[in-house]
Parts: sequence; C-alpha cells; structure tokens
Amino acid sequence: MHGVSYSCRDCARSFTTTGGLQRHRNSAHRQFTPASEGNDDNTFRTLYHPKLNALPCDSKGVYLPPFSIPPPPPPPPDNGQDPTAWDPFKSRHDFDFAHFHFVKLQSSAGNINTALDLWAAAVIRYGGTVPWKNADELYTTIDEIQSGDMPWSTYQLRYTGPLPPGVAPRWMTRTYEVCTRDLRAVLHHQLETASFKDTIDMIPYRQFNHTGSRVWSNLMSADWAWKQADILAEDPNNLGCAFVPVVAGSDKTTVSVATGHQEYHPVYASPGNLTNPARRAHGNGVLPVAFLAIPKTSKKHRSKPAYQTFCRQMYHASLALVYQPIKPFMEAPDIVRCPDGHWRRVIYGIGPYIADYPEQVWLAAVVQNWCPKCEAHSSNLDVDGARLRTRTKTEALITCFDPGILWDEYGVRSDVVPFTNEFPRADIHELLSSDLLHQVIKGTFKDHIVSWVNEYLHLTHTEKRALEIIQDIDRRISAVPEFPGIRRFPDGRDFSQWTGDDSKALMKIYLAAVAGYLPSDMIKCLSAFMDFCYLVRRNAISSADLAKIQDALDRFHTYRQIFIDTGVRMDISLPRQHSLKHYIRSIRLFGSPNGLCSSITESKHIKAVKEPWRRSSRFNALSQMLRTLVRLDKLAALKAVLTLRGMMTGTTSSYTREVFTGLQPQVDAAAAAAAADDDDDNDDGVVHGPKSLSDIKLAVTAQRGYPNSLPALATHIRLPQLPTLLRRFLYEELHGPPAPGAPPIPLEACPIFPGRINVHHSAVARFYAPSDLGGAGGMYRERIRSNPNWHGHARRDTVLVDVGAAVMRGLVIGRALLFFSFTFLDRRFECALVNWFVPVGDNPDPDTGMWVVELERDHRAPRAPTLAIIPVDSIARAAHLIGVYGAAALPEEFHFSDSLDAFNTYFVNPYADHHMHEFLT
Repeated sequence: MHGVSYSCRDCARSFTTTGGLQRHRNSAHRQFTPASEGNDDNTFRTLYHPKLNALPCDSKGVYLPPFSIPPPPPPPPDNGQDPTAWDPFKSRHDFDFAHFHFVKLQSSAGNINTALDLWAAAVIRYGGTVPWKNADELYTTIDEIQSGDMPWSTYQLRYTGPLPPGVAPRWMTRTYEVCTRDLRAVLHHQLETASFKDTIDMIPYRQFNHTGSRVWSNLMSADWAWKQADILAEDPNNLGCAFVPVVAGSDKTTVSVATGHQEYHPVYASPGNLTNPARRAHGNGVLPVAFLAIPKTSKKHRSKPAYQTFCRQMYHASLALVYQPIKPFMEAPDIVRCPDGHWRRVIYGIGPYIADYPEQVWLAAVVQNWCPKCEAHSSNLDVDGARLRTRTKTEALITCFDPGILWDEYGVRSDVVPFTNEFPRADIHELLSSDLLHQVIKGTFKDHIVSWVNEYLHLTHTEKRALEIIQDIDRRISAVPEFPGIRRFPDGRDFSQWTGDDSKALMKIYLAAVAGYLPSDMIKCLSAFMDFCYLVRRNAISSADLAKIQDALDRFHTYRQIFIDTGVRMDISLPRQHSLKHYIRSIRLFGSPNGLCSSITESKHIKAVKEPWRRSSRFNALSQMLRTLVRLDKLAALKAVLTLRGMMTGTTSSYTREVFTGLQPQVDAAAAAAAADDDDDNDDGVVHGPKSLSDIKLAVTAQRGYPNSLPALATHIRLPQLPTLLRRFLYEELHGPPAPGAPPIPLEACPIFPGRINVHHSAVARFYAPSDLGGAGGMYRERIRSNPNWHGHARRDTVLVDVGAAVMRGLVIGRALLFFSFTFLDRRFECALVNWFVPVGDNPDPDTGMWVVELERDHRAPRAPTLAIIPVDSIARAAHLIGVYGAAALPEEFHFSDSLDAFNTYFVNPYADHHMHEFLT
C-alpha cells in the first residue's frame, strides 16, 4: 500500500500505515463506542403521554400520593429453614429435582421413577426417605403449586345453520372443541413478573434522538399507542390509567407428518408494553392462550363455499371467545400489579396481530391474493395510490354492493365478520402487523428471489452450464469462513424445503456467493432488498432510517424489472412483495417490526406445542399437552418467586451446605461470567440481565503448551518479529506514538519485556445488540478465536478495529494471529497480534454495496503483510469476510478453513448479523 496515507477523523493527523494511525487512536482517542450503541436510552429525549400516565394506586384502585414506594416483596424465609418456604416442596433439593427432570430433561414417568429409586437407594442406608414414591406423586406436588396457575377450559362449537336434504356432511354435524385460558389471568401473570421491571413501558411515549429526529422502537413508542391513549383520555374516569394493548399471534403448526399430518392451531398473547427484546427473548413474555379447532373434511367438500364460510366463521367466533374476558376492561379499568410492585389501573385494547399471509386473509375477511390492508387490485398490487382498507369503509361497501361485486372488485368477503368488530377501538385492517419472517425472509427472499435467480440461470445458459453454476454457488456457500452466529452449509443447499432458520442463514451469505454470475442489475436488486430487510429489522428506527428504507424499496422495485426483462417473470403482483409497501406506515404505527414478527410465535411452537406433544401418549394428545403446559408455567412461576426471595442462589449442593452452616450463599457475577467464558464450544449466545456497556476480554483460562518467555514464544509461533513489535508497543503505550513524519523510535529506547507471557485461544466480546436475538436486556455475546487447531484446522478470526480512518466508518479489519496477556510495571495488558486488511477504494462496491478489503502489505517489504500488536479493548467485535469469488469456479475440494488465505480481495459482510449492518451502513 505504498503511497497511501491515513488521516485521523478526530484530529486530522496523517499516518503512512494503518498501524500508526491505530496506535495514535489508542493513545489519543482510546475509548471506542460502536455506532449502534448510540441507540442508548440516555441519548434520547422522551416525551410521555400526559394523561394516560400509569399512576400507581393501591389494590382497590385508589391513587397513591406522588413518589410512593411500592410494597416490599415478601421477606426471604429464615435461611430456607421455614417448612413452608418451598411449599408445596419441602426443600431446595426437592424443587430442583422436580424442575430438572420435568423442565430441563423432560424425563418420562419411567425415567423419573428410576431416578427416584436411585435417590432412595442412596439415602436408605442413612435412614433417609425420598419425597415421592413415583412420578405420579411428583406430578401431584407440581399441580399443588399456586403461583402461575392459569388453567385451561374447553368450549364446544357446532354448526347451527340449515342442513341440506339427505345425509348432511360430517362437518355440519360434528362438535368442535376450542381450548382457551382466561386471557385476563394470563395478562395479570405476565404484567406482575418482576423480571420485566426494566423491560416494560407502561406509558405511551415519543422519542427523539440527538438530532431531534423521531425514533420508533417498541410498540409503546409508536403512533398507534399514543392515539389509543388520546381516545381513552377523553373519558375523565380514565385519567391516570395505563394502557395495555394485547399483542396476539396465531399460526398452524404440524407436529408429525408420519402419524397423519397432526396439526394444531395455537394462539399466543403478550402485553404490548414489553420491549421488543423482552418479547423476543425466551420466557413468559409470550404465552399460549388458546388452541383453535381445525375442521377436517373430504376433498369433495373442501372447496365448497358453505364449508369455507363455516371454517372462517368458527375461526372468528373462537378468537372472539379468547378476548371475551378482557372486553369489560377495554373501557373501564382493571386493577393489576405491575413488575415494579405497584398496583395500577389498566385499560386493555386489542393490539397488533401477528400472522402470516394466509392467516391475514382469514383475519381481514378478504379474498385470496388481495391485500388485507389496502384496496389495490390483485392483478396490479403495486399500483400507486391504493386506498387503505378500514373497518368503516368495508362495512359501507357490504351495505352498498352485492357479494359478487365485493368479491371481484374489492376483494371483500361479505360472508365473514372479523372478530374485532365485537370490540371497541379495533380495526383488523389496521392491526395486522408486518411479518418479517413470511413476507420478507421466507417470502420475498427464499420463495421469490432465490427461485428467480435459479430460473434465470436455466434460461440464460444451457442446462449443463446452469447446473455447473448452481453447484459452484453451493461450493461458495460452503466455503464461507466460520463466524459466530453464521450457520455453515458444508455441502451447499439445493434451495428446496427450507425452514425459516435456513432462509435467515442463507440470507447472510447469499449475495457474495452469486456475485460474478448475475448481471449488475440483478445484483443491485438483491443488494437493495438486503438493505431493506436489515433496515426494517433494526430495533430503533429513526426518521433518517425511514428515508433509507424508502430508498432501498425504490431501488428494489426499479432493479427487479430485470426479472421481467429476462423472461423469468411475466409480472410481479405478489401479496408478500406488495406488503413491503406498507412497512413504513406500520413502523410509524407499531414501532420496529422485529417485535411483532411471526418468528416469535414460531419459536414458541417448540415449547408450547411440539415438546408437549412429544411428551404425550399421542392419543387424545391435546389434553395431555395442556396439562404439561400448566405444570411448566407453575414451575416457572414458582422459580421466579423463589429467585426473588434469594432462594435460588448457587447450586443445589452449595445452597444446602450454606443453609446448614447458617450462611446465605452469594451469587458471584464475575465467576458466572468466567464460567461462560470458559465454555469454549460456544461461539455465541445471549447474555441474560440488563443492558450494560460493551466490553471485550480474553478468555479466562490461558492455554498450556506454549513457552512463557517472549523469545521462545516467537520461535514457537514462527514470528521472529514478535519481541520487536512488543517492545515498540510497550513504548507507545507508556509514552504515546511518535509524531507524524518523525523518525521511528530507536529500538534501544524501547523497554525490554523479560516477564511471563500467557497465550489465549479466544476473546469474548459482549455488546448491546437489540436488533438481534439476545437476552431480555438486548445483550449479546460472541467468541473471537485465534486457535491453531480448531476441530482439525487453524482458525484465525477477523475483527473490527476503530482506527478513525476516513472510509468504512473509520473501521479497519484485523486478523487475529495471536491473543496473549502479560503484566508489565504492575499493569496487566491483554493484546492481539493482527494482520491488517484495508479498504480497496473510498466507497463500497457499486453492485453489492459491500466494502471490499485486501491484505495490507508493508511498503518496505512488499510481499510481507503488516503486523501490529493492539490492545484487545480496541477491538469492537468480530468481523466476517467472504472472498470476492468473481466468475471463476472454486475447486471441488476447496476447504472453508483456507478462505481467509485464498483470495486477493474480500467482501466485508454487513449481513453477518443486524448489529454488524448498523456498524457498516
């Protein structure tokens, strides 16, 4: 890189190497704050609703004086010796045994009986006994738990219309069962959960960032919640209340194809006051509240209008039944205990509804292939100027036109009345939320773009050549370097029968894999779509972001014309692609779509449907599944209560030991973090707990097998420059870097390090990434590796380092060749030895929109990559590079571990995760 200079963006000083600029930044501008951390609540100006302001009250609804403190939680029992402390269990050991077997292991009754027998054998010699003789007795104890008791009820529905002459179809005469919970009880349980104290908004609010631009994030920050509060505040009796919108979602799921395509149709509910990360996190923020009946009939009757109308009418009647318990409290307040311990008067409302397109068609009572939110004709959905649907307008149309005109001209079904029409302030056309999973990820990306690309290749090339290109794209996908959170495809994929997780994983790496094989406009189309997808997925979306979203959507609509021009499509009038036009309005109404996505409900299917079904006998399984769900909720609720009392600290044995010695066990947060760091098999994962400052530290345990002296270590890793680099690093850490243009500091003036060096094979970064799936506080953890033998091959990850350069948002890529630590002059140093990758040009690649980087070479030795030692805390996080493949095919035996050494240039992948996209765009 001879002749290239780098300027510091903060003080305009120029340097000839990336290392020199980075060392200057280390000393003069050391603290690096990632761009996405600008979305910190402390940087926002927040305006709360002045009238529905969630004033605390007592349990009878009488408002408390200002600044009243909530009643304290129940005091912890005396060292756990109180015989009722663990009620209905007798001890911590009994509770942990039940929780471990029923929740974690999901043990069968037979395995529980075996475990109880082994336990009995262990204590019988000491005259001890076990609390249960068998699994049935353990289940009885679980059933006695009072916390989290939300029982299920079964309601029967049947057809009451006129029967045809002769033998009526079976669907007309059979009885259907709908299983529901009391929605009010479920909401009470969720709202009083103490762990939600820092992740819930009881007052609608508006946020503005440091530039004064409006920011939309959680549901309560958006326009719809504020508008609902304005309406409710018109009644003086509602002043001081809290507004609780009920976010619901439903989606069919199949538990077993082999045993007859067994389907269930669960409905989930969540208080809309929860933040988006809290709703997406695993826990009781989203709970199942109903299982809808799924009518079955022969193929002969399936297409008959009467049967279709019956199915839809029963669907809406069932949903109305689910919401019935809270209907009286949609206009008059309910008294609810909140996570902070205060009681409040709350008014419920039907909030956004999460559903995929087929279910949205049912919910909105529109005709298939029409939009449930606007009146655009199904033959030309993306026409400009289509008017929005509203409940009032639909009712007027039904009054004025006959069913045939409604069906053909407006896409309205007059034979179905949406369930929301029974409830105040509810318009189903407005309440349908944007669905990232089915509209964007599985719909537009997987079902449309990926399929169209394959069709294009077959249309443009011979069948043989098209298959060769598709096979090479598969090899490119399999050649992607390892990265925390990125799934590998060892054999590529054939793009058929993909799950939602498969599609999400492919999205992260697909653009780089097809670049070189597709025309420029097709790559630009895919790039624009990817930008749209990642922008709307952000947890906080500003006015400026809305402009970027609109620009990305406009570019996508412009460049997708190439699929028509090349003959892949005759037209593009597709409901799921059309839905993208409604995203900006939906963001203004409901906040970021990532808190209202069907991926939330689909992830709940595992715990709420599939695992309980597997634990059943498969015969009349639903009743057994509901019993399992009740027991799981009771154990989770009791564990939360015991945790709040301080009775779940430590392990079972440590707690028991401390109780018998009269001391309360303490939670060592540092030890817990260290334990997580030592779990070397995990590349990434959630960080439980509240939001905190980002940090990066070396793994706790140093690696054995390395020399401890600096010269011997340099010989061992075959880097003789290491002692010199370390001496210069120490000088600059102690005295600062030399001035630009000054001669280098003589090596003799640099300190000699005679001490012990420890080598580490990884570092762990923790950062706030609310747009990605993390803990309820939005924190995420990733492991960065520099390991010479990781599963049989060397793994040297790349990292993002802020050097304050003028391009790529001041970031430069470093490849971690070595992580090490040492102590010098009573100061501990945690360091990384890196090669630099520097941007090629001052702008991203014009087609893909991704930055391209290359290995930086030392101008004094052009074939040698530059080396630098940097402090670990100057690393922001891991980076993901993908080779620029061009139009050449990869060798069939190419191994992904060679990727970071095999190419001249690399794409910096902004789609590795949503946090990365915020860094780089």
